[in-house]
Amino acid sequence: MNPRLAKLQPYPFERLRKLLAGTAPNPSYSAIDLSIGEPKHPTPELVTAALTGALDGLATYPATAGTPALKEAIAAWLQKRYGLPAIDAAAQVLPVNGSREALFAFAQTVIDPSSGRAQVVSPNPFYQIYEGAALLAGATPQFLNPGMRFDDLDWRDVQLVYTCSPANPTGRVLRLDDWQLLFELSDRHGFVIASDECYSEIYFDEAQPALGALRAAHKLGRDGFPRLVVFSSLSKRSNAPGMRSGFVAGDAALLKSFLLYRTYHGSAMSLPVQQASIAAWRDEKHVRANRALYADKFRAVLPLLPAALGAYLPDGGFYLWLRTEGDDADFARELYREYNVKVIPGSYLAREAHGENPGRRHVRIALVAPREECVDAAGRIAAFARGR
Repeated sequence: MNPRLAKLQPYPFERLRKLLAGTAPNPSYSAIDLSIGEPKHPTPELVTAALTGALDGLATYPATAGTPALKEAIAAWLQKRYGLPAIDAAAQVLPVNGSREALFAFAQTVIDPSSGRAQVVSPNPFYQIYEGAALLAGATPQFLNPGMRFDDLDWRDVQLVYTCSPANPTGRVLRLDDWQLLFELSDRHGFVIASDECYSEIYFDEAQPALGALRAAHKLGRDGFPRLVVFSSLSKRSNAPGMRSGFVAGDAALLKSFLLYRTYHGSAMSLPVQQASIAAWRDEKHVRANRALYADKFRAVLPLLPAALGAYLPDGGFYLWLRTEGDDADFARELYREYNVKVIPGSYLAREAHGENPGRRHVRIALVAPREECVDAAGRIAAFARGR
């Protein structure tokens, strides 16, 4: 067996299942699960129609590089969404089976573990795929806690940096000066940047869409996006998590190597999914409607929560990141016991680094359930918090 597998920690939802095992929820309340960030809004009909209309494509082996039509649709979306100059669809765009597997596989492509000192930087709290990808590539994770600047870290031996903007779970969007500093450090030390932007299309001011890494690079005059790739997905944007459809875009040299890896990895997207993806990337009406649904839920939920929980409207994404004052795992377990609401303890989403686990005394709430359920859950959480 690969000895690196022993370094992997249990996934947060596995830990949550163990935490709640043997705990009977109050039968007076219906179950509401806000622990998992799985979109619950309907998948747009234009996507499902394109998928079912292309089922004859199941008889054909798809190419790992994707069809030119899909790559051109993604390139056109990138240009329009971020105000970019012409994107070379053939060289700067690569369709992938969702951002999750691509974020993991990318580390296996770019990490050179031969020195035994390779480092991968990740935000903290973070999406656990970053850590697993680093460990299985033979690197050591290094974490950037909230409140720290990029230049607070030791960049010796860093080969890859994961960013997440809007962030999971805090909802923070990186600003242009954040990107400028990170790009300067990349120029100085030579590391690659992998920008996870799967929540990029959930924001709350139509006049100010979330800044993306490619847009930041363009504004700073970084032609060709040196050592930078971004990952995006239709899961949250188009409520199609089961399609497993996304893309990687940016530095053409990096994508050439990543395509070589993926050719052996066996991760081509089926042709029906590619056709459905083209329909999704070409339409913005359903995306605006999706944002409006999330904005409505935040407007309804935030006033219900006590000030002590520290609830705020995030820059983007669909999470609430709440303070618990006491132990976060205890908060989650007792909330489930008393009010039948599932949330994820914040400490499960972070690691001890720089003398603290920055997820401790927080819980993450995913506002993915229908509005009525979210409002009901907020009322229960408020009652529980006041009782504590």
